[in-house]
Formats: sequence, C-alpha cells, structure tokens
Amino acid sequence: MLSTFRPIRPLVAGRSSPIPSFYYSRLRSTESLLRQHVTRSSYSSSSSSSTQSSSNSSDASTAASSRPQSSAASTPNQTMPEGWEDNADYSQITAFSQLPHRYFGTNQHIKINEDFKEAMRQVLWQFRAPIRYAFAYGSGVFTQSSNQSAASVAQSFSPHPHPPEAVTKWQEGGGKIIDFIFGVSHTEHWHSTNMRQNPHHYSFLKSLGSYTVSKVQDSIGAGVYFNPYITVNGVMIKYGVVNIDTICRDLSEWNTLYIAGRLQKPVKILRDDPRVRLANQINLMAAVRTALLMLPENFTERQLYTTIAGISYMGDPRMNPRFGGENPRKVANIVDAQLPSFRQLYVPLIENLPNVDFNDSRVPADQGWEKEAAIANALSSSGKAIPADDIIGGLDGFKLQQDMDPKRRGNMVRRLPKGFRQKLYWNYQKKFQIPGSAFDKVIEEATDEDSMSIKRREGGDFERRIGTQEDIPEAVGDCIKKTISWPSTSQSIKGILTAGPTRSWKYLQEKRQKSKLGKAQKEGEQEAKKKEE
Repeated sequence: MLSTFRPIRPLVAGRSSPIPSFYYSRLRSTESLLRQHVTRSSYSSSSSSSTQSSSNSSDASTAASSRPQSSAASTPNQTMPEGWEDNADYSQITAFSQLPHRYFGTNQHIKINEDFKEAMRQVLWQFRAPIRYAFAYGSGVFTQSSNQSAASVAQSFSPHPHPPEAVTKWQEGGGKIIDFIFGVSHTEHWHSTNMRQNPHHYSFLKSLGSYTVSKVQDSIGAGVYFNPYITVNGVMIKYGVVNIDTICRDLSEWNTLYIAGRLQKPVKILRDDPRVRLANQINLMAAVRTALLMLPENFTERQLYTTIAGISYMGDPRMNPRFGGENPRKVANIVDAQLPSFRQLYVPLIENLPNVDFNDSRVPADQGWEKEAAIANALSSSGKAIPADDIIGGLDGFKLQQDMDPKRRGNMVRRLPKGFRQKLYWNYQKKFQIPGSAFDKVIEEATDEDSMSIKRREGGDFERRIGTQEDIPEAVGDCIKKTISWPSTSQSIKGILTAGPTRSWKYLQEKRQKSKLGKAQKEGEQEAKKKEE
C-alpha cells in the first residue's frame, strides 16, 4: 500500500508555484501522517456495519483521495466513473462497497484540521441516540469572510463556555456556534432516546412526548428539527435532526432544497452513509448543471461557485432586506473565503462533464491539483481564509467555457432533478402556449425515469428549446425560489416551536446583528470603489 503513495510536490515544474514554499515544507512534514491514513484505511472496511463504517468513513475517504489513479479507472477522475448516473439508485445501496467506484464521492470530504475534526467528532459521541449520518457546516467550521478585520469583529465574543484548544485555535479565539445536521433512521425512536438523556435540549414540546416531536419534525417545513444553543463538551452548538430518507429525497429530487442546498456548499462530513453519498453526488451534479444554465458561455470559477452557493438562498425569507435576517453579502463572503474548498468539491465534476471545460492556460496539468490548497489549509491550526495571493489562479480562479449547442443544453435540462424540472416545464408551457394535450405528452415522456436515478436521459425538442431561451437564467431562478420559499418560511416558523420563544428571539437578534455588519461591510466596499474611480 505504501509503495503506491504519491508524494506531495509542486504542481508543475517551470510554473510559478501556486502555493508558497513554506506550505510545501509543511505538506512534506505531514506526509508520514497521510501514509498512516493510507495504511489504516482500506476499502473493505466500508462494507462493515453501518455504524462503524460511517464513523470511520471520513478517514477512509481522505486516504482514498491521497492514492494514485488505478489503471482500472474508466475516467480521468475516479470520483465520477463513466455511466454512474445511469444506475444511480440510492435505495439499493446498503454499503460503501456497492457504490460505483471505491473512490466515488470522495470529493465530498472537504479537508480540515485533524484536531478540529476530532473535537467535532467527540461532540457526536456524547449522544446516545444513534446518528447514522452527520456533517458540520456554517461559519463555525468554514470561515465566511476573507476580510480578517471583519471576521475579528464578528468573533470578538466566544459563545463556547469551555471549548477544546483545537476549537479555540481554529476559530481564532472561538467566536462561532458550530452547526450540525444529524441524519437518523427512525425519528421517533431517536427523539425518545435523546429526550431521556438530554431533556434540557428541548423546548416545551418535550412535554408532549417523542411522537409529537417527531410529527412536528417530519410534517412541518423541510423535515428538520433544530435544537439551538446547546453546550456539548464545552462547545456551543446548534443541531438539526432529519430522517435519512428525507435527506436522500431532497438531494435527488430537490423537493425543498433545504438539506440539498447546504450540501452544495463545503461542509465537513463526520459520519458518512453510502446512500447519502450517492444521492449527494446527484445533488452536486444538478447544482453544476443548474448554474451552467444561468451562466453565459464564458465565466470564471468564482462566478460558477457564487451561482451554486446562491441557489439555497433564493427564496429564503432570511435574505429579504425587510426582515434583515442574513448578511446581504453572505454568498460572496462564502465563496471569497472558501474557493479552495469549492474546488475540491466541484472540479472532479467539471472534469467529467462533456459540455464544460477549463479554458485557461494557467490550469495545472497535475491530476488532483484542486486539493493542494485545501490540504495546505487543513495543516493549519487556524481556520482563516487562505490569502488571495496563495490561491492558484487568484480570487477569481480559472476561466471556463461551456458548450452552448442546443443539444447539450437540452440534455442539461432533461437531467435536472425531476420535481424541479417539472416546475421549469410549467414555466415554459405558458410562455410557448403549448396546448394541454401536447404538454401532457411532454410531461409523460419526461417521467419515464425513476426519481432515484438518471436513466440515460436525453433532451428532446422541448428541452432544447428551453435550453436556448435568453430568459432561462431568470426562469431557473424563479423555479428555485418557488422550491425554497414555502419550506424555508415554514421551517423558520417551526423554529419558534422547536427552540422556544427565548432561544428563537436570541437567534433572530444575532441574525439581525450579522445583517447590520454585512450592510456596513457592503457600504464600505462601495465607498472604496468610488474613491478608486
């Protein structure tokens, strides 16, 4: 195993090094650590019991992504073997060994500092109720501002009573609540167990029993039950509980885009599940295709990732300036600070799509280049954003170009998630004034696939016509808003019940404060631009 380990080295000889030399010394110094990951992580372990495999899958994925390419690979990037979408039925997956390839979906495992990751894992182990799938997300895990002065203001107060040293270092003093999502198999059983162990986590709803709590979770909003402002292991967290089936359904069908939208941005998966990994790869591919439909022929990486990151905020009432619930620069801040992580997540997908390519001579020739900056950041004990000068291609990233051929565009439309695609069809049925009987035939032809897979779907005349419309960015955006608006609004209202009035008010006030800071930041940037002009 060790003989196949590929040492870390500068990307392309003769080119200016995209990462400073001191990063390489740190990378080389940890090569032995990565070798240990390779040694103790084997693919056979993924077919063991679901609890053991899910808790160790993050390490296994890290090791897999460090290994060189196998001659058995059918495509240049093994995270996406050719033809995997044609049989992507997550309902039949029970073990990682059943995934399309041993490296499949390893792009989803974003690299972060090992000590910080372990601190978050220790939080999970404090719950007796079984957690099948879990990820940490948000500004407590990945910085959402490349502006360090703005970040320091936001982090001036730590919510953590007694945080581990790794959390304090990663958060530069510890200024952010850490958000978690827990995927569980049986909602009522999970809450029953957790309410016995942690009754103080719940609002007044606990007095009505686990059955009522599970019904509130599954029946209102996006199917997530949040408990905010909870201290575990000295760390202040917010955790959301959601059924595994709900996660997979949203990832593959985009019926609410609540969980799917969060997983379209960098998150840290702490316990993995093979069904979710497969469904999430479908979700990520759909996010790229949706963004391509909204972008021009030529664009930059930053534009692509900004479009993708913005999907989950379209239609979200918290982004409405009248409510003042979110930072208006939230999407831009996320991409500016996390571009290397977006690369790790999406470059493997871009390289396997036939209708989009990097159109930039600066793109490194070495395979796996998209992971180098993320590895360097993971070796740091601080979660600060990598300086723009140290990012390959700069803050805008590399240039890309997509094929605007009607057939290619039509195929993208045809391969959008089923429920979301039908909303787009209805939009254009009105515009094209297609008679009801003719449109029924189109819908019938468009429902010949299983919602849990993509059976070699190709766009017909209707999809090609949609794909070439000048207003398709607006039409796609409208469908996103329709998908998100009601689930997000009702989920926010449900938060008053699940968190209780006091915690809900505290949460709202913190969001408003973030919104004010974002507006001040935006105004400052506008003034700076005026002075430059």
